[in-house]
Amino acid sequence: MKVLAFDYGASSGRAILGEFDGKKITLTELHRFGSDPVMMNETFTWDFLRLFFELKKGIINTYNAGHSDISSIGIDTWGVDFGLLSKEGELLGNPVHYRDSRTDGMIELACERSSAKEIFDTTGIAFQKFNTLYQLLAMKESNSVLLENADTLLFIPDLFNYFLTGKKYCEYTITSTSQLYDPVKGDWAKDLIKKVIPGINTDILPEVIPAGTQVGPLTDSICQELGIKPVPVIAVAEHDTGSAVVSVPFYDTKSAYLSSGTWSLLGLELDKPVINDKMRELNYTNEGGINNNVRLLKNIMGLWITQECKRHWEKQGETVTFGGLTEDAAQAAPFACIIDVDDARFFEPYNMPKKIQEYCAETGQYVPQTKGEIIRCVNESLALKYRQAIEGLEEIVGYTIPALHVVGGGCQNKLLNQFTANAINRTVYAGPVEATAIGNIATQLISLGAVKSLAEAREVVRNSFDIDEYLPKDGDAWEAAYAKLLKLQGK
Repeated sequence: MKVLAFDYGASSGRAILGEFDGKKITLTELHRFGSDPVMMNETFTWDFLRLFFELKKGIINTYNAGHSDISSIGIDTWGVDFGLLSKEGELLGNPVHYRDSRTDGMIELACERSSAKEIFDTTGIAFQKFNTLYQLLAMKESNSVLLENADTLLFIPDLFNYFLTGKKYCEYTITSTSQLYDPVKGDWAKDLIKKVIPGINTDILPEVIPAGTQVGPLTDSICQELGIKPVPVIAVAEHDTGSAVVSVPFYDTKSAYLSSGTWSLLGLELDKPVINDKMRELNYTNEGGINNNVRLLKNIMGLWITQECKRHWEKQGETVTFGGLTEDAAQAAPFACIIDVDDARFFEPYNMPKKIQEYCAETGQYVPQTKGEIIRCVNESLALKYRQAIEGLEEIVGYTIPALHVVGGGCQNKLLNQFTANAINRTVYAGPVEATAIGNIATQLISLGAVKSLAEAREVVRNSFDIDEYLPKDGDAWEAAYAKLLKLQGK
């Protein structure tokens, strides 16, 4: 059986063919494209029309490569961002990027109208200024004509699905990232939304469907345009982290996962949300997963910092590769300086090396000078942050987490994997690399009946892809470094 997965990331997207022979999945990349956002009129936006063009091109490439027998299509993307449709089904403007500054101050305004406790107790979602709740609040506060004329809100993958099938739904995992959803009631938190955003029309929020739902076949017009058959589109675990977690080959269900990419999402898979004051104080979140389960996790800045460093050096005319930066970092002196990767200054783009140097200077540490020193600082700091996140998880759930599974593109960083094992003092399993696409494919296979369950899908993943193991070492040095991080945080 063949299925086609589209995986949209913050900087690039891919069309990946998954072929399942009953025991193993094999992957073939058929299309890759940039998904970089565009700054226009001081607003950070997604070029949705280009992204939809690339989606159609990926389908055409699949057919041209001799794979006209695909059984389904599934799409996953980043969370929280959305598009608005008119009552005629037209897209009202380009979707705005979650890093846009329009949400500055919106958390504070929302908590004035409600309270941090009420918002968290209703939604179970951590406070992040990019959450959909605050994006909508910002639009309402600016008297957005788009919001005023909106008939339907669709998250990015649901928007793609709509233009492919004509069906308007929001899938559970992507909806759960928004801070608009009540996971206990299993429906939109409309009373809270109206309290935080007075005057908003909550009728724009459509039905929420579970991951694995077959949304509908491709429309006649799409099939005619592309010269293809009306294959079904499946609403996979549309949040990319939700798809990535589907692919985690757990050896122990109490182990944690780390979806390592632009963001680091570190958490546990649970049957139901955990909503209490401790969760709110630690700013952990309950996001949706396949089978309507919950991903209890911590959102950490992740490889964004390294990506931005690389982008800055390239703008200076230098030739820089991630592999080369990792080699330089391995040669740099250990623990020369540490940063809190979640410091607010690291959220914004542009000249990331300078921001790291300023942080170190302000905190009375050695100021890194070379690329290797800067990247080693980032990698060590990330590993230490992972330890802090695991300790927080253990405090919340009340048991010892035996191991950590790292999946996604970041698991190719062997230096960071070893640093992570050292920092958390437990085994790290790394792989698969293409976690999000694999989870997307696995969900399609489950929906089509080719794989019977999530447990079986994870067994297929273990059989199909290499998993590397990293054992902890240098414990005393990492203990001292962790104490330094806590001191920087005032703890």
